Amino acid sequence: MKEKSLAERIRTKKDSLLSLFSNDIGIDLGTANTLVYVKGRGIVINEPSIVAVNQKTGAVVAVGQQAKDMIGRTPAHIVAVQPVIDGVISDFEITSEMLNYLLNKAQAGHTKLLGPRVTIGVPSGITSVEVRAVRDAARSAGAREVHIIEEPMAAAIGIELPVHEPTGSMIIDIGGGTSDVGIAALGGLVNARNVRIAGDKFNQDIVSHIRNEYKLLIGDKSAEEIKIAIGSVSPHGGSLQALVRGRDLVTGLPREIAISDQDVRNAIGHSIEELVEAIKDVLETTPPEILSDVMQRGIYLAGGGALIRGIADFLSQELGVLVTVAPDPLTAVVRGTAAVLEDLDLYRESLLRSDDELVPTH
Repeated sequence: MKEKSLAERIRTKKDSLLSLFSNDIGIDLGTANTLVYVKGRGIVINEPSIVAVNQKTGAVVAVGQQAKDMIGRTPAHIVAVQPVIDGVISDFEITSEMLNYLLNKAQAGHTKLLGPRVTIGVPSGITSVEVRAVRDAARSAGAREVHIIEEPMAAAIGIELPVHEPTGSMIIDIGGGTSDVGIAALGGLVNARNVRIAGDKFNQDIVSHIRNEYKLLIGDKSAEEIKIAIGSVSPHGGSLQALVRGRDLVTGLPREIAISDQDVRNAIGHSIEELVEAIKDVLETTPPEILSDVMQRGIYLAGGGALIRGIADFLSQELGVLVTVAPDPLTAVVRGTAAVLEDLDLYRESLLRSDDELVPTH
């Protein structure tokens, strides 16, 4: 391992001194959930990325789980919104409010003299304008220093894949709004693709299937509960069933039916096929040497979608490569941001954008 340069040693010394006066915070800014890690304390927040807003006053009424509980149960002037759509900020002001709430909650009782140093995971393929929006939202929320890393890279770091070695490591992060497919080597992404087929799309598929097959209208929240309870992508021992309640589209009255895991497979089957095609596209455009590494090492699954029953075995069969669910896949990205904060110099080249003033400009 090469010896650190004088500039790197100075930067490391400065970072260690500043850490005495500020918190280091890692954030997985997801469409469905936002996770927050605080150095020295671990993951302190895991809440839905939802904000309830009073449209009469413009004031934020609730954030996170409290706001999610309000969905479908609020008066007309209070609206629960997702400020992050498909992994990208759709409402800057509300995202700033959400980040401000999360940063304050994460630091409650542990505030320090300076604002926190923050690393944020974002989808691969994000534009420079979108990167700026994420960074500005974090700065508006009180962050002193903001570093941004692509989610497949963060997930690979979080599950301790050898991302700095000259061998390829492939990871598929199936989140709420998007799925990121990436291959990392030598500290960066060799090939990556972001597709809008993920948990939210599966929920919409389930809503559409139940509406078309059973003439019953249900909400996204009910669809997500069904997906978690009985969702699978391939048959397994025994049939699973779940009760679902909604509005009968014929009579307009409430009705309850039982649906099976086969219904869920029928609902999400087309989206799963599209996801497989996106993964194949990444493999087809990957250099053969890296592809050889992937075949030898296998592919790792992260994100909430990795928990769908049978998805790893199904992908293994379709791709001809061993697919493994990463340990604790839901927290892979935020653990990656935590690792970056632990050794910023080591992972500096992996960052998508940094506003650290000490980064050389030449």
